[in-house]
Amino acid sequence: MMKTHEMELQWRWIGREKYNWPVQGYMIRYFSLTSILVLVVLTISLLVLPLVLPPLPPPPLLLLSIPVLIMVALIFLAFLPSQLTNVAVTSV
Repeated sequence: MMKTHEMELQWRWIGREKYNWPVQGYMIRYFSLTSILVLVVLTISLLVLPLVLPPLPPPPLLLLSIPVLIMVALIFLAFLPSQLTNVAVTSV
């Protein structure tokens, strides 16, 4: 049986064979510089644009009811009985 220290070292170096770095690495190892730059620009735009752009008028009532109608349809379909006859149901 392995000792706790050996198991911990083995767990930390699981990714060593494939990537040649430990699993518990830094963020820079998982993301490229381009993807980090895109994430930073998107974050800054989400913080700044609402302060710069003028407020929009509320949408029409018909557009506001579309998500409610979709949710009602999904709930209806979820509780609709199945028409399949050869369905095997077992409990585990």
